[in-house]
Amino acid sequence: MLGAGLVEVPPVPARDPASAIMPAPEVPENRRYCGRCDEKVGRSRGDRPGRTEGFCRNCGHPFSFTPKLHPGEMIGGQYEVLGCLAHGGLGWVYLARDHNVSERWVVLKGLLDSGNADSLAAATAERAFLAEVEHPNIVKIYNFVRHGDAGYIVMEYVGGRSLKDILLGLRREHGDAAALPLPQVIAYGLEVLSALGYLHGVGLLYCDFKPDNAIQSEEQLKLIDLGGVRRAFDVDSPIFGTPGYQAPEIGSQGPSVTSDLYTVGRTLAVLSFPFRGYTGRHLRSLPPRDEVPVFRRHESYHRLLRRATHPDPARRFQSAAEMAEQLTGVLREVLSAEDGRPRPAPSPLFGAGQHTAGAEIAAPAERDGTRAGTRAGTRAGPPPILAPLEPSAAAAALPVPLVYGSDPAAAFLTGLTARDPGDLAAALAAAPVPSREVRLALARVRIELDDLDGARRLLDEIAAAAPDDWRVDWYRGVRALAGGGTAEAVAVFNDLYDLAPGEQAPKLALAFCHEIRGDMVQAARFYETVWRTDPTHVSAAFGLARARLAARDRRAAEQVLDSVPRVSSDYLAAQLAAVATAVRGRRPTELDAGTLVEAGRRLASLRLDTERAAAFTAEVLEAALGWVRMGRGAGRAASRPRILGTDLDEASLRAKLEETYRVLAKLADGAAHRHAMVKRANEVRPRTLF
Repeated sequence: MLGAGLVEVPPVPARDPASAIMPAPEVPENRRYCGRCDEKVGRSRGDRPGRTEGFCRNCGHPFSFTPKLHPGEMIGGQYEVLGCLAHGGLGWVYLARDHNVSERWVVLKGLLDSGNADSLAAATAERAFLAEVEHPNIVKIYNFVRHGDAGYIVMEYVGGRSLKDILLGLRREHGDAAALPLPQVIAYGLEVLSALGYLHGVGLLYCDFKPDNAIQSEEQLKLIDLGGVRRAFDVDSPIFGTPGYQAPEIGSQGPSVTSDLYTVGRTLAVLSFPFRGYTGRHLRSLPPRDEVPVFRRHESYHRLLRRATHPDPARRFQSAAEMAEQLTGVLREVLSAEDGRPRPAPSPLFGAGQHTAGAEIAAPAERDGTRAGTRAGTRAGPPPILAPLEPSAAAAALPVPLVYGSDPAAAFLTGLTARDPGDLAAALAAAPVPSREVRLALARVRIELDDLDGARRLLDEIAAAAPDDWRVDWYRGVRALAGGGTAEAVAVFNDLYDLAPGEQAPKLALAFCHEIRGDMVQAARFYETVWRTDPTHVSAAFGLARARLAARDRRAAEQVLDSVPRVSSDYLAAQLAAVATAVRGRRPTELDAGTLVEAGRRLASLRLDTERAAAFTAEVLEAALGWVRMGRGAGRAASRPRILGTDLDEASLRAKLEETYRVLAKLADGAAHRHAMVKRANEVRPRTLF
């Protein structure tokens, strides 16, 4: 499961336990500190080496950094010590063999300083409840034994590499600026959040998560070193943590679920970019976005880390499940950005959008008879290919927040099938329970009915009763957008993007806002992210196409429109827009035979009503005629391509155009339009001698 089914993380071969034994177990001098006052101890002076045992010069507390167990010793009558594996803040870690259970490899974790009361209390706490912890991502505690005046935890052997060792190995090979691939880092984060979510669910806090405390073995990740784990209600046990990872409020408020999630955010940062100064200058902050390339490439990841490591615990993720949901959404976005493959998935917060915004195509031939084609002198400029985005249409197209299943009216709301806003308003007024969900739905309907004042009053009432419901802010943003208040809407949706960085809905809302404000560069950035990640948001495709057209990049716009899937209800509109993109408003010198033939082929493949088919046929043929009249279509008749069943020469094109305009004249819904089509037919008909 490592990678949530989305990422292939390179496996780490399980290490032979015997090869992991330290040949000369020793605590480096730079890690020797007094267990009571945290003062440096056991350090060398001049030519005199540092002591491994002695007394702290500051407080007089004894210290010892030598292993207490030796190879061959039998612990608890069944565990034969083979040697030391590692050392850490709470004790030496030994490899042993369990002679009572299939000669299995086990790990014994002892105290670094057996005279330290806090360390002894931590080990005792581990013994009390950790043997009941059962999770595939957490090391299994088998037993607790005493040997002499010391205690030892017996746990499973995990033969792999810690995340810290994996990162350091990468940097030894590629330099200090190297970092793990972001998808791999996120995959690790999801596994850790699964383990922490389990611990939180049984009332435990991990307290000291960092890259050292997770080991990958083959394709599995496990949390190790449970020495800092404590019960959530425990206010007396010592608190263990690591500078650079520990939440800032630990000293005053103690550990919590949100402080555990803070450590995950800091660990993700350390693994994903060269985080210089994370124990100093950036002890309580992240580097600015413009200083970190991975932040510049993946804004959603940056926002996720900002929320996870926010100084205010109330502004962080409030559960491991919530953080995992958003981290998974960010992972999908990151992967799609890297390989261009969409990775849609149902949102945990939003339902699907009910409408598509901005899919309307400007008419190829206007009612007053002006041409949408390219013949010289017909008009000052062509009509737009896609109609401008209207604020009300954008607001109506945004995804709708999901109904909370615990609401007493949830079943009633799920059963509503009416689509018309007026019908929905009547149905909601007759709801059996005027619950919060009913009132939120009514606020949305009032926005669609352009009753913006009524929607504001209703949202204010809901906010007074439920100030922490983010959906009130969402609808306030939708209301502001519908009324053209894009500055207010941008502020609201930007805050919601911070709140839910893995969701596409706030990004789509921001794209709408920026487009309506006229900032097509910003709009394109958000449209591209949404469409590349989740093509169920077809509004993003049309928005991105408008942005590409605004940048005069017709080829890119056509590619976007072509990416609308055939199964979409907007596929036909996208294909017609692609036809218009290929020919509308282009000078004959900008066209070529391949473009014209492809536009005709695309148009012929569509199932259209007679009037629309004739209108778009006329537009393509007008462009082809202008191209031929500029001398672009010369050549042998046998080698000329055909377009919409017609030879690409002037006489054939004129005949086909005359026929098409007479069809449009018959279908015209007014005398002026009919006369305009007849006039066009007469103008374009082939010249004869009589």
